[in-house]
Amino acid sequence: MAVKKVEVLKHQLVPEHRVLNEKDAKKVLAKFNIHPIQLPKILANDPAAKSVGAKPGDILEIARESSTAGKALAYRLVVED
Repeated sequence: MAVKKVEVLKHQLVPEHRVLNEKDAKKVLAKFNIHPIQLPKILANDPAAKSVGAKPGDILEIARESSTAGKALAYRLVVED
């Protein structure tokens, strides 16, 4: 029996994830005056992180729809399992 692959990011409850390029990552860190290690963590084997090709050391931007803020952005540092 073939295993069916689920498109995690297409699920209505999963917010949009994207890997920041080096330039954008530096802007985010400067904006908040922090180091990458100070960001909340996400495991590299997280289904959403895997689906966008995130590797340990990358910074993910997670865009959630919010009824009060419109679009709320969150950032996570990808760490090893």
